[in-house]
Amino acid sequence: MSVNTLATNSILSISNDGKLSLEHVISMLSTQYDEKTVLELVRKLCLQSNKIEIMKKGMELLYMNGFYHDLQILIDKNNESEHKSNNQWSAVYQLMIDRKLNRLTPLEIIDRASSLQSDEPEVKFLIEFTKISAYYAMRDFGKMGNFIEKQQQLYSAVRDPFIVSYFDVRFYQLLFVYHWSRNELIMARKYAFRLLNLTQSPRIKVAVNINLGLSYTFDTFKQGIHHLKEAKKISIEHGFMDNINLIQNRNIPFLSAYHKKVIGISTSDKSEQAHIEIAKGNHRKAETMLRKLSMDSPFRLYYMGLATNDKNLLYQSYNYFIDKRSDHFFSRLAIHALQEMGA
Repeated sequence: MSVNTLATNSILSISNDGKLSLEHVISMLSTQYDEKTVLELVRKLCLQSNKIEIMKKGMELLYMNGFYHDLQILIDKNNESEHKSNNQWSAVYQLMIDRKLNRLTPLEIIDRASSLQSDEPEVKFLIEFTKISAYYAMRDFGKMGNFIEKQQQLYSAVRDPFIVSYFDVRFYQLLFVYHWSRNELIMARKYAFRLLNLTQSPRIKVAVNINLGLSYTFDTFKQGIHHLKEAKKISIEHGFMDNINLIQNRNIPFLSAYHKKVIGISTSDKSEQAHIEIAKGNHRKAETMLRKLSMDSPFRLYYMGLATNDKNLLYQSYNYFIDKRSDHFFSRLAIHALQEMGA
């Protein structure tokens, strides 16, 4: 029997007797094992424990660390519990994982989340956060802003230290994205760096580094590419193939093309292929490539505007970013291009 198995069985026995909370288990393990081993031991404990609180809090730990297969198992376990509280917690986490894995559309998530009810501050917070996440998936940053004040009230009502530590991460993520979309970069980056110092989740570190890197689009290529490469490094270390593809084929090509640093840069993304050609000065080639794509994206409208020197398309891109996304940051792409054209 391995040391990890012995540790898990020992802690499982103690925690089920009610002697240790989940946060105490983590604290105790942290004095004996490295961070990765602690997470693995606690992951197993969350799946095996029959203690009500660990079953509930375990869903938050598994979700925030990207253990989605394990999370579904624990959701089902909580859903079968005879305790109403566990059932309510499982219902909201089911929506979270359905959104994360694209099992439901964002609008379906919002509709189902609106039907959930609970008297527990933690569940109330999670219900509203699930709605916010759906709006983020639709890139509707304006709707996200409407929830900020409500979230602050719900957040302040949560008292459990373990849950608060994870909700801190969630709330900082929300504030980072919100301030970034509002073009309030000092505030946005403040929350981003807090997140990087606070979280141990590699998936969250990847997401924050990607967005942080893109937040330097109009400032400095060096700083932006540093964070994108850091996100790629973490993704490779943990085998996050979806993130590797996103960073390699969209994020790095976008930032590189914007700053006209495209030597050695390639991508399978058709839009970014055109963006790279624009950076090289091959506008006609880029136009040909873009005409094969639908203009259903403000980025594609921007690229086509650049390729054809069409101010009207740039205005359309700007209006798309503002009216449909409330994205004041990336709307600057069109503004800068129009300024260069003398508009």
